[in-house]
Amino acid sequence: MNTSSMGRTGAFTELMAIRAGDEPAPGEVSITGEDPLFQSPFRIGETAADALAARGVAANDLWQLRTGRRQSVSVDVRAAAATSLSGGHLTLRRDARGHYQPIPVSPALKHMVALTQPWQTADGRWLLPHTNLPHLERRVLDVLNCESTPEDVARGVSRWNSDELEDAIAAARACAGKVRTPQEWLQHPHGAYLASRPVVEITKIAESDPEPLPPGLQPASGIRVLDLTRILAGPTAGIGMAEHGADVLMVTAPSLPQVPDFVRDTSHGKRSCFLDINRADQAARLRELVREADVFIDGYRPGRLEARGFGVDELVKMRPGLVHVTVNCYGSGGPWASRAGWDQVAQAVTGICHTQGLATKAGQPKLTPVFMCDFLTGFLGTFGALVALARRAREGGSYRVQVSLCQSAMLLQRQGLMDRFDHAPGHLTGTEFEALAVCDDGTCYGDLKSLGPVLKMSETPPRWFRTTPQLGSDRAEWLAR
Repeated sequence: MNTSSMGRTGAFTELMAIRAGDEPAPGEVSITGEDPLFQSPFRIGETAADALAARGVAANDLWQLRTGRRQSVSVDVRAAAATSLSGGHLTLRRDARGHYQPIPVSPALKHMVALTQPWQTADGRWLLPHTNLPHLERRVLDVLNCESTPEDVARGVSRWNSDELEDAIAAARACAGKVRTPQEWLQHPHGAYLASRPVVEITKIAESDPEPLPPGLQPASGIRVLDLTRILAGPTAGIGMAEHGADVLMVTAPSLPQVPDFVRDTSHGKRSCFLDINRADQAARLRELVREADVFIDGYRPGRLEARGFGVDELVKMRPGLVHVTVNCYGSGGPWASRAGWDQVAQAVTGICHTQGLATKAGQPKLTPVFMCDFLTGFLGTFGALVALARRAREGGSYRVQVSLCQSAMLLQRQGLMDRFDHAPGHLTGTEFEALAVCDDGTCYGDLKSLGPVLKMSETPPRWFRTTPQLGSDRAEWLAR
């Protein structure tokens, strides 16, 4: 399949309507290949390819502002699907003999996966509790009054009715999702709210003068990005900006829990510093960084940064012309806007778990084989930031970009289902991987070989311009332009 942007429908067309402006010329965008790569009825690769192609068009808009030229954009569907894999599947490490070997998944991540599954409730429904970080796991276990084993979690869930348990875990400031059908989600007040909103919301929230792009040889050269995110979706939005040449500075605190496997795989091309914004001097340093930033990516639970003086309204006062990107589970509003969540929770509530279980004849709801909501949301976050930067360059203004895991799950479902996927291999061939692999030697994780950027651009191919950093290894300052 070789589809130009002018002939393609679905997610790409939806995103082009959000971008607005002139349509890409025939032949500018090429999407090749087809699903399935995974044993799932969802069009994971095609949807990811559409999102990446749209991101390429948005990067092309910046390139045109710089040079007056446009370039060709291409994505392979199987490669795009593979971006939803994580960890040792697509990150190898060189051993003492010089051979690259898969990196074993950490015991902590295996334990989280074992607990974070749909379990049957007392009313015959299913609920997925999420236990990704130790403090969130503790809150879930306290509600369930159980130990940290799959068997005990199953027993704990079985004592509750599904709606009551979903609300009780939310009240404990932890994360869980009742498994709904796609129809139930669209009839739910929150699902209905999200269905009324665009999948990427880009809003001008204040006026400011137009800002020409800084000099540079990449679409986002000279753009400064503060990345205050953790765990896949938000960091993926940041890595997309780095791949187009931006200076992306990850900001976290030593005390914040992390998933080391995910930190390693979503830090390529970035820098990393520690700032504890609970300390007045370090919060002041973050404000200084904001005043010279172009993009601020917020991946915290809704309201957390606002409570510390770093909400969107405060940020655009510090830095008129800022592009503020919010990455969360439940989106821009609606009755669940204050709830936190993760990829698996979004899969549960929006209907993906229900459909995956039916299609695979699992006999119960089932998660898809990959974290596609996370990575798709990250691609959409980069797309929104690039579109907003182009608007800022042309007409000025501060912008808010809002993307969410649930919106991404709904976008995926709008692409329809496949009937045949039993033959899906679940991974790229060795030849396919080697054609896309990037070697990164001398990192704090050893010599790595990873799946590199799969979006291709003819003049400015996305790539990682810096070696993968250790958390906190850089100074809290911007590079000179």
